[in-house]
Amino acid sequence: MTNTTSVRTPSAIDAVANDFFSSLLELVPEFATELGLPGQEASYSDYSPSGIAALTAAARQTLAKLQVLEPVDEIDATTLDAMNERLGLEIEIAETRRTELNNIASPAQELRAIFDLMPQETGADYGFIAERMHNLPTAMDGYIASLRDSAARGLVSAARQVKIVISQGRDYAKDGGFFDALAAAGTAVDATLGERLSSGAQAANAAYLRLATVLEQELLPLAPEKDAVGREYYALMSRRFLGAEVDLEETYAWGVNELASIIVEQERVADQIKPGATIEQAKEILNQDPARQLAGTEALKTWMQEKSDAAIVALGGSHFEIPAPMDQIQCMIAPTQEGGIYYTGPSEDFSRPGRMWWSVPEGEDQFTTWAELTTVYHEGVPGHHLQVATAVMASDTLNNWRRHACWVSGHGEGWALYAERLMHDLGHLDDPGDHLGMLDAQRMRAARVVFDIGVHLELEIPEAWGTGTWDSESGFAFLQKNLDISAGQLEFEFTRYLGWPGQAPAYKVGQRLWEQIRDERASRAGADFDLKAFHTQALGLGSVGLDTLRRALLA
Repeated sequence: MTNTTSVRTPSAIDAVANDFFSSLLELVPEFATELGLPGQEASYSDYSPSGIAALTAAARQTLAKLQVLEPVDEIDATTLDAMNERLGLEIEIAETRRTELNNIASPAQELRAIFDLMPQETGADYGFIAERMHNLPTAMDGYIASLRDSAARGLVSAARQVKIVISQGRDYAKDGGFFDALAAAGTAVDATLGERLSSGAQAANAAYLRLATVLEQELLPLAPEKDAVGREYYALMSRRFLGAEVDLEETYAWGVNELASIIVEQERVADQIKPGATIEQAKEILNQDPARQLAGTEALKTWMQEKSDAAIVALGGSHFEIPAPMDQIQCMIAPTQEGGIYYTGPSEDFSRPGRMWWSVPEGEDQFTTWAELTTVYHEGVPGHHLQVATAVMASDTLNNWRRHACWVSGHGEGWALYAERLMHDLGHLDDPGDHLGMLDAQRMRAARVVFDIGVHLELEIPEAWGTGTWDSESGFAFLQKNLDISAGQLEFEFTRYLGWPGQAPAYKVGQRLWEQIRDERASRAGADFDLKAFHTQALGLGSVGLDTLRRALLA
């Protein structure tokens, strides 16, 4: 098999992948909205058990079709590898009959969050928004049915997660809350939609209040107080987020050692900021530096945009291919105040650019640039934006499933964390303050490996951090020592790790696997190793599981 550098003729495997992609657009209309594709702007997925069964059946049928096909080139081989791994795993997960409920990435949030990606400029835009708000209650009823189905099987998320989603639901539905504000904004654009938008907001509010009531009255009494999910389910989730099977104990031990080495590096950089300073003292010096302060979210957004634009100019052509239109990224303040920073990809035609969103917790309006620059590189360039936009543009080589539907957290977040360290290696974080900020981000991700695996598998606490076996309380104290973030962010992150097992370690473990693959390529090539060529080839594959990535780049 040989690589193809020109436009390739789609293969039989591409046809199967594209058919499955089309099925996803039908079964998951929100996915079309994410991609900016027209046709189902007001629809929702079927979140009920029968809807989940339909998705699983589509995956089974696709794998059956692939079994009789042979790859015609390396692109085909990677597609076959990736689809077997991803679809096979999703079938395994569906067979557990467990319905997701957590504080960040479950239908409880996704039913609302899709509105963030809907155009909000014209009357036609708000017409779709009104109809989707009217359709939200049916989607919510399906989700509630799946939660009840899981509960009947003894599968209920921990009480901590149930309680936070109850709070979120009531917050969305409060007077003047998210949906009311959305309806008011649409009415200001087109007054003729006022009644339809208002009734849609009322319907959406009622649906979220109904979810909160069901959670409080039916699921909370059944919810375990224990946050740990146990080895079997954790191993499954680790595979979902990494696209690779790792030795969890070895990875945990590596995380402990990686954390220790990062702290040593931080101590060295702190001494550069002020001789003899501790890490905490160096941070205080940086926090008191007026040149490193931003006041208000508007200043934060402007600064993010300036740094993102500068990174595109600095890296384009020298270390990465950044052609138009992917040489544009839009920095945004998110409409929610839940904490966290995230990226959303461009539409198929790039009319909606890739966007970096900052969800600022309520009451926070002071920001320090030394702590945040590394995150700009993580979410934007050369992080998620280059990764996602490169795949979207690869229509000449990759099928639609590869470009749009295959997303593996360990690949994506691992790359973004790899990008942070790379920006230091390339001199963009040479300033000791910015360097310390990057190390703080790396420390946070290493600590998450220790926390996530340790708490969910209830492993022994390392001697440097205490005694006994990890639980939520000892884990929270550990995070307080290693995550230098606000109280609101810390609470959000802590709850997230407990409710989304296996996802948080995917960043640092993914970085580890990315660096292993790069270093192996460099070792084989010797003096002929070309870092830009490696990046171009690797990003050109799109997002795949890390075992698939290893086979594609090292076979």
